Amino acid sequence: MALIEHKRPAGRLFGKIQARGAGSAGRRSGRKSGRYAMIKSILDRGLAAIALILLSPVFALIAASIRLTTGDRVFFSHRRIGAGGQPFGCLKFRTMVPDAKEQLDLILASDPVAREEWEEDFKFERDSRVTRIGSILRKTSLDELPQLINVLRGDMALVGPRPITEAETLRYGQHYQAYKLVRPGLTGLWQVSGRSDTTYDERIALDVAYVRSASLATDLSILLRTVHCVLSRRGAV
Repeated sequence: MALIEHKRPAGRLFGKIQARGAGSAGRRSGRKSGRYAMIKSILDRGLAAIALILLSPVFALIAASIRLTTGDRVFFSHRRIGAGGQPFGCLKFRTMVPDAKEQLDLILASDPVAREEWEEDFKFERDSRVTRIGSILRKTSLDELPQLINVLRGDMALVGPRPITEAETLRYGQHYQAYKLVRPGLTGLWQVSGRSDTTYDERIALDVAYVRSASLATDLSILLRTVHCVLSRRGAV
């Protein structure tokens, strides 16, 4: 596979992962079922449990803000594809208006330009459906905190590929086989590599590069970079 030439702030990390992963998909994939996968699972669930306890006041504050400003449900569960191709409900704090799906259908049916943008990236650069509190949560990535519950359940990992929808599996093509080898992550190489500044094909390349070369050292590096990205609000959607 021809991966992208990466020039963003996480480029050195991507370069190291790309070099380690070249021509080693089989060997790396085998390791996922061994000691690395076992240690990663234990660490993921342990750290997720600790984070949920420590962040419980933040959860309460965000939940109250959503209820007071929108009067709608606090959490949003969206069907995503996990390890082995198994679907699961990916949790987020609700950031859109209650009739977001109906509005999306109307936009796609009436606006060819918007439809083309959606088909290219599965998102809008400016989404009118996002609420005021939702915009703040997205810019700070706080909307994704409930995915710690997914990590605790075993649906997700702290670090891994982006959790994708069933529609996106077609876009992944042959690379979907690599995606299915591991659990999707709360954060990952994409999130620390420009995030909303990357093209969709670049996201796929970053996901596959991570799967082929994942290690505890890489996971730690991505986690540390994630903290920096959240604090600097770089690449937020």
